[in-house]
Order: sequence, then C-alpha cells, then structure tokens
Amino acid sequence: MKNPQFVACVFMIITLVVVLGHGYFVDHLEVDSSWGLAHATFYGDMSGNETMMGACGYGNLFKQGYGLETTALSTALFNNGSTCGACFQIVCVNSRQWCKKNAGSIRVTATNFCPPNYTKTVDVWCNPPQKHFDLSMPMFLKIAEYKAGIVPVAYRRVLCFKTGGMRFELKGNPYWLLVLVYNVGGVGQVVDVKIKGGNGDQWFQMTRNWGQNWQTSERLQGQTLSFRVTDSDGKVVQSDNVAPENWELNKVYEGKNFRL
Repeated sequence: MKNPQFVACVFMIITLVVVLGHGYFVDHLEVDSSWGLAHATFYGDMSGNETMMGACGYGNLFKQGYGLETTALSTALFNNGSTCGACFQIVCVNSRQWCKKNAGSIRVTATNFCPPNYTKTVDVWCNPPQKHFDLSMPMFLKIAEYKAGIVPVAYRRVLCFKTGGMRFELKGNPYWLLVLVYNVGGVGQVVDVKIKGGNGDQWFQMTRNWGQNWQTSERLQGQTLSFRVTDSDGKVVQSDNVAPENWELNKVYEGKNFRL
C-alpha cells in the first residue's frame, strides 16, 4: 500500500509544476526557494473588518497599504511576533474538490496571530506544532471554495513589494516612545531597530514591545529622529532625520525602504 504522505507530496509537486507552467510565479521573487506544507482557513467577511488591528500592532490595514492581502499565523509561524510583516506565497494543493482550478497563487503579508485553543481536541489548526494560515476571506476565496472551510496549502516566503518608504508611527508619552514600523519592503521582517536623536551621535537600541512595535525610554524630545532598521536577512537601512525636531506623537513619518 502506498504511503499517504508520499502520495500527497507527489501530488503537491505536480500541482506546483502545473501552476509554475502557467507562469503564475513569475512576479514572486522568493526569499526561500523551498516549499512547506500547511493548511489555510479564513476569518471575517468580505469587508475584512475583522482583520484590522491585530497582534502585529498594525491598525487600519487599508491606510497602511496592506489591504486585504493579509494572513494571521499559527504559533509555529508567528514566532512571538517576529514574523510580522513577512510575505508568503500560498497555493492550494492536494484537494481536487476544494481547490479552485487554475487559481494560481496568492501573496499575503503576516499581520495577525491565530491563537491556539488548548480546550479543543479536534480542529486545532493553530495549535503547535501546526503550520497554519488564517487568511482574510477575499484571499481564501481566490484559491479555494467557500464551503471547504479549510484546505491544504503549500507556501514559501517571498519578497514584499511596498510603495514608498518605510513608515514610523510614533506613540507613547514624554517618558516612553513606542514606534510602529510598517510598510517594510524586501523580506519584510524587522529584527532590530535603533534610534538616534539629532543632538548626538549615539544610536540607542530599541526593544520589541509586541508585534512590530519597538520601544525606548530615551528622552529625545526636541530632536530630529533617525532610525536604523535591520531585517531578517541582515540588511540594514538607515533613515536620517525622518522626524523633525517638533515631531509629535500619533503622527507617521516616512523613511527609506529596503531595495528588492
């Protein structure tokens, strides 16, 4: 008797070859050329209202440029928020009944967390060690039928194509500065942020508060603000004097972005 996992793997490879043959992956520059297996569901409705905000710290995803091309990640993929901002290419596989024919692939940005539910013993898709994507409804319906509810998928990391510069949204209070970093191009995944005031040459290390919110207790009022951002590939982008001396909380300032 054939091994079910072997059969599924062979079918996935055939599916990917067919999709590749149709040219659907031409515009997806990969971060990781290897494909992984996971499952996908959806949450919310076609409006995407329930996908706003979320565990990555983003707010209105339409205003911030992410739109509905987003996904929540299971614990195994979320990595305590460090994967926020990363982009994934996803294709429905191994389900002739529920995968839409010739649907190709979708590209989504990680903007939320799909929390585990340890009170359940079935349908525990977001529990460790499951790799799972909880997509916005519009993105799920691009690759699968609504009645499916859940489908097997293949996925890989791809580069993020963003318009304009990296954005820095300042929040907090006079004694504590919280900076949301978003609209990040390249690999999209920020792993380190440093900040510098215009009155000196010292770069101060910021720490991750949650998602892509980074914090510092340095008193930098009345100074221009510069940021040095490192992505998961080790690339660094430095944006000098992004915010003016009279910068304000709850305002967004634009810096440079990673080149593809």
